[in-house]
Amino acid sequence: MTHDHDVLLSLFDHEMREQARPDGPGVRVERTADVVRQVGAADDWNGVVWSAPDMDAARADAAIAAQVERFTELGLDEFEWKLYAHDRPADLGQRLRAAGFVAEEPETLLVAPVADLPTAVELPEGVRLRTVTDAADVELMARAHERAFGSDWSRLRHQVLARLAEAPDSFVGVLAMVGDEPVSSARMELYPGTGFAGLWGGGTVEPWRGKGIYRALVAFRAAIATERGYTYLQVDATEQSRPILQRLGFAALSTTTPYVYRRGA
Repeated sequence: MTHDHDVLLSLFDHEMREQARPDGPGVRVERTADVVRQVGAADDWNGVVWSAPDMDAARADAAIAAQVERFTELGLDEFEWKLYAHDRPADLGQRLRAAGFVAEEPETLLVAPVADLPTAVELPEGVRLRTVTDAADVELMARAHERAFGSDWSRLRHQVLARLAEAPDSFVGVLAMVGDEPVSSARMELYPGTGFAGLWGGGTVEPWRGKGIYRALVAFRAAIATERGYTYLQVDATEQSRPILQRLGFAALSTTTPYVYRRGA
């Protein structure tokens, strides 16, 4: 296990990006000389996860045009180029914008050795955690997510239901419940063949924020990752969650910005 920033970032780039596996049922990974992309149905995540570290300006422009052509050919109206701050060329983001991509809010790539993270779950009185096991639980996840983030969960609902049905060993969903009401939800994506598991979600509804539920959800998932033999946890963190995660032991390796292309926009 390494704690060295550059070595860990290189490991992440290799295992999670260059050697990316499909992140769910019904999707596939396509590789070219300059990019690795994932393609699936409209409700799946479609986009570019890796680009060659030695890519120059001319190759970048050609690769961008080729992705627009490929995803259009597949009949997809939207896809994402997941750009990291250390990707090359240095002006790749500008080149994406010039080609019609729109940059969304950047997030911080955080990674922590699982062995360094707390796994003791401490919850406020009246709150309990449980894992997601069926479609009814997925609806509770959707309710918590939409109340916490104010955003539609329909695409994630499709992805989570597919995971539960077809690849349950690569996914862990967690609900924080107060009585019969979900007040927070989170998930962990497990990437077999790598040392990494990813933490996603963790939004808590307004009245229950600031009470330690987010930290408890991290600890709960860290314990499961430990049991299943994963070495590192990875998070694409918002500015709201980044300080909490860094206090728990996560280190910032880079930033990542979604560049989204919408056909006809």
